[in-house]
Amino acid sequence: MPPAHPFDDDKLREECGIFGVLGVQDAANFVALGLHALQHRGQEAGGIVSHDSEQGFNSARRFGYVRDNFTSTDIMQTLPGPLAIGHVRYSTAGSKTAAIRDVQPFFGEFSMGGAAIAHNGNITNANALRRELIERGSIFQSSSDSECIIHLMARSLQRDIPARMEDALRRVEGAFSVVAMTRTKLIGVRDALGVRPLVLGRIGDGWVLSSETCALDIIGAEFVREIEPGEMVVISQETGVESRRPFRQRKSRFCIFEQVYFSRPDSILGGRSVYETRRQIGVELAREAPVEADLVCPVPDSGTPAAIGFAHESGIPYGMGIIRNQYMGRTFIEPTEQIRNMGVRLKLNVNRALIRGKRVILVDDSVVRGTTSRKIKEMILDAGAAEVHFRIASPPTAWPCFYGVDTPQREKLLAANMSEEEMREFLGVDSLKFISLDGLYRAAGEAQGRDNACPQFCDACFSGEYPVEPADMIEKGFKLKTAAE
Repeated sequence: MPPAHPFDDDKLREECGIFGVLGVQDAANFVALGLHALQHRGQEAGGIVSHDSEQGFNSARRFGYVRDNFTSTDIMQTLPGPLAIGHVRYSTAGSKTAAIRDVQPFFGEFSMGGAAIAHNGNITNANALRRELIERGSIFQSSSDSECIIHLMARSLQRDIPARMEDALRRVEGAFSVVAMTRTKLIGVRDALGVRPLVLGRIGDGWVLSSETCALDIIGAEFVREIEPGEMVVISQETGVESRRPFRQRKSRFCIFEQVYFSRPDSILGGRSVYETRRQIGVELAREAPVEADLVCPVPDSGTPAAIGFAHESGIPYGMGIIRNQYMGRTFIEPTEQIRNMGVRLKLNVNRALIRGKRVILVDDSVVRGTTSRKIKEMILDAGAAEVHFRIASPPTAWPCFYGVDTPQREKLLAANMSEEEMREFLGVDSLKFISLDGLYRAAGEAQGRDNACPQFCDACFSGEYPVEPADMIEKGFKLKTAAE
């Protein structure tokens, strides 16, 4: 399993990536490539389940990166067949201690045959469902909230697996994009709000489901369309794509942080280029929070498109003032206390010749705890910068996410405890400005900004307005936003 690194500890963690292929020879090989393209969504572990008419279902689950496991001929030969699904994991629910039983896809054997399921998102009533299922005799094998879906399917009285899945998912609250498979069918589902992404692609005579379009590109698949919020697609070689609507129709609330940080910049979300949205965030930031400076620098790599947009709109030169060491990886030396104290210097280095004597604008995607931002500021000043100004390509992150993102507890979020000026003093920078919520919405294609009466996206991490009540967390004492806030 890749070790945690001090630079990454101050970022919101990606949720998970899911991918499925039907109708190609050795489908698992295509799934492995797709998961490699989705690695940014989860680096803890990965798994693939395949089906072959002669050998039945086969699975492989491993800790670590896709490239370190699913490029092995020995492993891939154990996953034959024209149908396969896969999952890359970053744990957001269940145990934070690595256990192979928590690695998806999960598999269940039913009276009408087996089925495997991979889930991106978070079930916000998982604790209540789990208690109910255990009381009725279910025996759980993992600590993952996603396993609830398999047990709910097992208890359904419907006569086929897609119908059982519909039954199960109607009991589930929260956010889910699901890729599943039976012996002959590939299934994709998004929750009624469409919080998490899922797209449909075509490869030859076969079909592909993926969290993002960038994973279609890597296997040469053609993007067909997004799976719509509240839609289930059941795909077979004989009948093609069948669309169902198992949930009550609701207005879409896609996660806006997918646009800011989670998705790869070369993906397309909602018909818009993620890169272009991020570049436009920088344009909006330059309009909302101008400052006199000599250089605009991104905090690599997620701040780069916004920094390009800021520089273009402001007319201030763009420069790579911070260089990322691309070869930090699993084989690095054991992180002793002395090494850990070096912090971000292990991963980032300042381009001193460019920075010295300059008034520098640093553009980053977010500020969570603020610890990394402080260290980066110190590095820039140590390199001889005259001034340091932070511009942040998202509004202040003041609330935790319960829909598939590993967010610190609210008391650990800098913006939950400090005003913008207090954050500026804490970070020790000359100025600090975040894009407004309206500015973020404009950058994402909503020309009039946020519709406060009926927001177009899920922005709970910024606004504290949760489109689905986080029942499990409220039971544990979490306090929702009050009218005064």
